Order: sequence, then structure tokens, then C-alpha cells
Amino acid sequence: MYYVLILAIGIERLVELVVSNRNAQWSFAQGGKEFGRPHYVVMVAIHAALLIGCIVEPWALHRPFIPWLGWPMLAVVALSQGLRWWCITSLGHRWNTRVIVLPEAPLVQRGPYRWLHHPNYVAVVAEGFALPLVHTAWLTAASFTVANAILLSVRIRVENSVLGYT
Repeated sequence: MYYVLILAIGIERLVELVVSNRNAQWSFAQGGKEFGRPHYVVMVAIHAALLIGCIVEPWALHRPFIPWLGWPMLAVVALSQGLRWWCITSLGHRWNTRVIVLPEAPLVQRGPYRWLHHPNYVAVVAEGFALPLVHTAWLTAASFTVANAILLSVRIRVENSVLGYT
């Protein structure tokens, strides 16, 4: 069942990319400008590596499912998916996997953006840690967490700069 979960998350990521590409086209048609493009390829690679690690580590290293760890981590994955899609629906056409900013557009202040500047990254961090731990893939969880922290330090700096956050 764990591999079905990983497949479902992979399909969900493909759906996100379709939505993101459609929204990017809309944003560019509205005069949107893209920033931070060099780190985008790294982000895609890190997220792909997460899914691959979630498959390979439990299989190759015979990681067991440990109920006291796996079930709570599955709950964290479900909650992170909910938060991610709340972010996507709150931003509407402006949600994107890339950093595309519409000139003169006000910042979104609805949904989770009422409380946080970057709520989607809360979902990414939580899911990236929890998804591998559903099946005790702790090497994948640790590797993704470190790589993602480095990536987010760059990406959030880019977003804060172009959105006018200090």
C-alpha cells in the first residue's frame, strides 16, 4: 500500500505541474515576470529524488512499516496535502511552482496567507519529512530535509525580495 501512496503523490505532483503551467501562461499574459529561474531545476530534482527515495530505500534496505511511526506520519502527509491545496486554491491563477510576479498586483491575504507569507513551504517541509517516514525511510527523510532547507533558503529569499517582504 505504501507504493500506492507514493504513486498517488506522484500523480498529484503531475496534476500540480499541469495547473502550474496553465497558471504560468495566464500570469505571463497578464504581464508577469519570472524570478529565480536557476534554482527551479534544482527544486524539481530534489522533489523527484524524494519520490524515488521513498520507493528505493524501503525496498533496497528492507525498511519495515512501524505502526507507531507510520500512521502518524501518514496523518502529517494528509494534512500537508490539505494545506498545499488550500494554498493553491487561495492563490487561484497566481499559484505557481515558479516565482512569477504580476506587476502592481496586491499580495493575496486570504486562506493561509492571512497568517503566513509562505504557507506552502510549511506543507512541503512537513510532507518531505513525513512521507518517507511512513515506511521508515529515514535516510530519504533526512536527505530531503537538508537539501530542501538549502533550496528554501534561496527560494524564500528570492520570493521575499520580489514580493517586498523584509
